[in-house]
Amino acid sequence: MEDGDDAALAPGPSAATRVVGVMGYPVGHSLSPRLHNAAFARLGLDWVSVGFPVEPGGAAVALAGARALGVRGLSVTMPHKEDVAAAVDQTTPEAARLGAVNCVWESDGVWRGDNTDGAGFVASLARGDRFHPEGRRCLVVGAGGAARAVIAALGDAGAAEVVVVNRTVARAETAARLAGAAGRVGTAEEAAGCDLVVNATPAGMGDVAGAPTGWPVEPGLLGPGQVVVDLVYHPPVTPWLAAVAARGATTVNGLGMLVHQAALQIERWTSLPAPVEAMWAAVAGPGHDDAPR
Repeated sequence: MEDGDDAALAPGPSAATRVVGVMGYPVGHSLSPRLHNAAFARLGLDWVSVGFPVEPGGAAVALAGARALGVRGLSVTMPHKEDVAAAVDQTTPEAARLGAVNCVWESDGVWRGDNTDGAGFVASLARGDRFHPEGRRCLVVGAGGAARAVIAALGDAGAAEVVVVNRTVARAETAARLAGAAGRVGTAEEAAGCDLVVNATPAGMGDVAGAPTGWPVEPGLLGPGQVVVDLVYHPPVTPWLAAVAARGATTVNGLGMLVHQAALQIERWTSLPAPVEAMWAAVAGPGHDDAPR
């Protein structure tokens, strides 16, 4: 290469580029890098987001490696949220309450962990004035990290009732307490009388070995006047969501929660307001039609 030829190279990451990433397993399907990179481009930052596949049980080692390599921040997805909560130096009150971290960033040499899932979920429901939890009856299937974030956020937002359904009753009881006085353990059949029904399990998720099978809630229990959310976004319309839509319910996939929780991660990492509309455009296309309806 002759002197000066490097000036003709396409711009891209350099030794000065700040790196963040999404850590999970599997992670190849994740839209998070696309969201983060759209935000960095709009903000004019020399940052890049990539995927880090980390097998179950490897979160603490991966976190130590990221720290050693100078990674600026991490988005954390299944199955590592609980392990990362135990491995960071400091957690926010929300992450400590949930026992789960989905966002890690470095500040003054301290690795901090937060959980932006619940706030992202409520923000996604409010988009387009679709649904506001205050005074409404809600049912959540699942008791894992994402489910706990949703349950807590619904309780904080003033839901009249948050019914938690889970195969393990003890985990359901623990999760329901996060909603305060509104939370209780119930059965899937109670979905018929709820305004909002949320699947917060991996059932229906593509490329996940061992994902639960069967319906989170029987589609026949659901219909017009109800908002039904599947936190899965890969595929965009799960068989369950398609069956529920055929019954006349308003259906929403997990893309909205993904975008809005990622926007909060951008703000933790950069201390700048997130360009939410640019992030929506990166994954939902023209018009930002996020609902599979």
